[in-house]
Amino acid sequence: MFSSVMSAAVLGMEAYPVQVEADISDGMPMFCMVGDLAPEVREAADRVRTALRNIKIPFPPRRVTVNLSPAHIRKIGTRFDLPIAAALLAAMGIIPPEHTDGVLMAGEVGLNGRIRPVNGILQTVMMAKDQGCTWCLVPKENAREGAAVPEMAVTGVGTLGELLEYMINPENGKGKAERASAWEGGRKTYTVDFREINGQEGAKRAAQIAAAGMHNLLMIGSPGAGKTMVARRMPTILPGLTMQESLEITRVYSACGLLEEEGLVKNRPFRAPHHTISANALAGGGRYIQPGEVSLATRGILFLDELPEFSRRALETLRQPMEEGVIQISRTDGKYVFPAHFQLVAAMNPCKCGYYPDRSRCRCLPGEIHRYLGRVSRPMLDRMDLCTEVSRVDYQNLVWKKENEDSRSIRMKVEGAWKMQQARYQNCPWQFNSQLSPAAIAEFCPLGSGESRVMETAFEKLELSVRAYHRVIKTARTIADLEGEERIREEHLLEALGFRSADQKFWSPE
Repeated sequence: MFSSVMSAAVLGMEAYPVQVEADISDGMPMFCMVGDLAPEVREAADRVRTALRNIKIPFPPRRVTVNLSPAHIRKIGTRFDLPIAAALLAAMGIIPPEHTDGVLMAGEVGLNGRIRPVNGILQTVMMAKDQGCTWCLVPKENAREGAAVPEMAVTGVGTLGELLEYMINPENGKGKAERASAWEGGRKTYTVDFREINGQEGAKRAAQIAAAGMHNLLMIGSPGAGKTMVARRMPTILPGLTMQESLEITRVYSACGLLEEEGLVKNRPFRAPHHTISANALAGGGRYIQPGEVSLATRGILFLDELPEFSRRALETLRQPMEEGVIQISRTDGKYVFPAHFQLVAAMNPCKCGYYPDRSRCRCLPGEIHRYLGRVSRPMLDRMDLCTEVSRVDYQNLVWKKENEDSRSIRMKVEGAWKMQQARYQNCPWQFNSQLSPAAIAEFCPLGSGESRVMETAFEKLELSVRAYHRVIKTARTIADLEGEERIREEHLLEALGFRSADQKFWSPE
């Protein structure tokens, strides 16, 4: 008898429909599986057969053929165990074959019949909705994740016994579908706050501007000055996630198997990979293509501490996604596109010992300093909108008990700047000032005669590249937004240029 059950293969971040077909016929007893299968998919034959025996369902001593169609899509992972089991039960006549119409299944089956969670359920349920399915059966641990897709019944299954119960009585199963909780906006629960930072007013101002326009930020300073302290508090001043942003982030984390039981991601990501990370782990890839750190940081912050210690190849990998907001990985079996709308925040020492230009403490030779700073290329520096020096805090600032501005009040200012940008760019393909193209800069960031003279002088004296020139104007646009100004003024440009001073100080040609 023949039967068919819908499932999905997840490659990268995308889900593709896969039809699991089972046929039980007369012939020499054997279990044959076809359809371009990875080894762990072929092993499903033993897992499913043993699980059925352990729940007291005898496996027929006949010829069993299972086909996962289409054959040109590579099937990997253990997600096909559940649909294979359902297809076999339908082919054996235990489940009415018509009850599998419009139903999608995914999940791993243990030898005792328990259903275990798998990756990529959110995109699987999204694909099921696009394919016209009305009901999804997934592991219980994945049910809240799948329920985030509107207008789709998603039921969590804990055992093969529950699967039988729900498929024999579909209305009973649909009645136990997981209910998605109402979206209340991204959480803002953090254990750190900007009020804890004494001194470092320049770094805190740079962090506020960077957050307001999602600009890239580089902090340079001696060890222990507070660079990491500022960076780790930046998520506390970013506005909460929207539903669409949360879904985008959750798809990435679901593909990597990093989701928690609560389902949707509620906080903006903050990723801080160690400087020994490889270029592939940063960008994505691997034997089975998965998103990397740049995608895990999408709609949030990617923090690179000790920037010059990262490999040159890893750093140069960031250049294209920083500009385009996506990262493309090409392999012989196709092209994978992952989101990369991240804000880069980086910290570094000015030399190997960390104390240059304080010659009373720094013992590095000029050549050593030059080589150390040269690990960060000029093209990478040009992509940093703000570059600020974080100096050592003096004793009085450290111990003086003053009331610092807290993260909540800074976040309110940042939210105001975001609202101005949303209103300004409501009919545009970008959302933040940092994403403006050169043509958009001319339209949305016009300069008066005085402002043009400031930029002309700066362009010549600071020897700015075209990219750096545009980034100064975009930063000035954000500073104006923070002050509620419709036009960019000279003081906004001068402050934006001030955040290129560290760049000029440390990398200026000798």
